[in-house]
Amino acid sequence: MDVTIKSFDGKDAGTVTLADEIFGLEPREDILQRMVRWQLAKRQQGTHQTLGRAEIARTGAKLYRQKGTGRARHGSARAPQFRGGGKAHGPVSRSHAHDLPKKVRALALRHALSAKAKSDQIVIVDDLTSADGKTKAMIKSFADLGLSNALIIGGSEIDANFSRSARNIAHIDVLPVQGINVYDILRRQTLVLSKAAVEALEERFK
Repeated sequence: MDVTIKSFDGKDAGTVTLADEIFGLEPREDILQRMVRWQLAKRQQGTHQTLGRAEIARTGAKLYRQKGTGRARHGSARAPQFRGGGKAHGPVSRSHAHDLPKKVRALALRHALSAKAKSDQIVIVDDLTSADGKTKAMIKSFADLGLSNALIIGGSEIDANFSRSARNIAHIDVLPVQGINVYDILRRQTLVLSKAAVEALEERFK
């Protein structure tokens, strides 16, 4: 699949051929859903916790004698039914992460890239650089390319001026190619890849 390379002044800068085994697959929603669920579960903190009856700082002495009062038989004031007692079956700190095979994760990334390519929501740029690091100039460049909601993927390192000029623009995310992931690809309308990113992805899936 041939795609025109754009420069940040909106001009054409040649063409590039995208590999069909990476950008030409028929997207499968079930694989994408599994990957997004895996990503969100992995980053969930899981620090929610309540105190059970064994963790309450309260006397463990029997409230009153077992027999003869006509009242119910209680043994501890830390029981859940009492005010100040422990929580029954409350949440505990745990990891929400679950396993997903490495091959499925790699396949999901290719399907996400293919989904963007199929819907014509992928843009290839020649280089991600900024001369002065000014946000105002970068906003104009994005407008020339028609980008208002985009994920921008660069090479192994992002130009410091470019990163500085783009980080305060709403709905624009900038990542090095090592950080590319399915969730960020799908949550943004347009995927912008540099030539270096395309070469790194083709090398990765070769």
